[in-house]
Amino acid sequence: MKAAVTLTTNHSFAAGMKDGTTIALGYFPAAITFGFIAQTTGLTVQETMLMSLLVFAGAAQYMALSLLAAGTGAIEIIFTTFIVNIRHFLMSASLNEKAVQDHPLKKAGYAFGLTDEVFAVASTKEGTVHTGYVYGVFFISYASWVIHSGVGHAVGQLLPEMLQQSLAFALYALFIALLAPSLKKHRKIFFLAALAAVLNSVFAFIMAEGWAIILATLIAATVLEFIEPLNNKYNDADQKNGVERK
Repeated sequence: MKAAVTLTTNHSFAAGMKDGTTIALGYFPAAITFGFIAQTTGLTVQETMLMSLLVFAGAAQYMALSLLAAGTGAIEIIFTTFIVNIRHFLMSASLNEKAVQDHPLKKAGYAFGLTDEVFAVASTKEGTVHTGYVYGVFFISYASWVIHSGVGHAVGQLLPEMLQQSLAFALYALFIALLAPSLKKHRKIFFLAALAAVLNSVFAFIMAEGWAIILATLIAATVLEFIEPLNNKYNDADQKNGVERK
């Protein structure tokens, strides 16, 4: 009986909030930065917090800001966000296998909050994952992201207008900072980014910037997915021939 009570406690809403505290702390600087950049992009504090409330996806929100700054239309932004977040289909399917059976609407509720970090905490939890636990992780992370987005916007408003304008480059610097670690570890990421950049530059002359980014991203990813298996095949053949020659 004691073991059963302990198990239930470990998978409760409170336990989820406790485990999600590290995510909430990690979201603090990212959300502050988002709020600040949103303010320099021209969004009001209400619009900034509403985006965090309805989207709750860091990378997608940063990309949306860059598209807004470029004057991209709503349809292009929505479609780009869909492409960026398409991985969430796989994360949701994976967590569904680990989570206890529950009403679909309850699962749909916490599926909205399934960011990379929330998924990492919930999926590595020992045993099956209870609905209350996932909601706990989601809630504290969500609250941190939304609240600190507003704080970041407020901080940006306190700065002189000239400084706000001069720091508009922060969005591009942030994207470079996010991309740099992946470039060091995976050569594939470098070629993907380079190919997408070249294609986007070409497409920008013949179509709207938003659609140029979308098309460049899709083509670059598709080309790389075709090339990588061929490259692996040749590498395996070279290694096999090397072993045979020995």
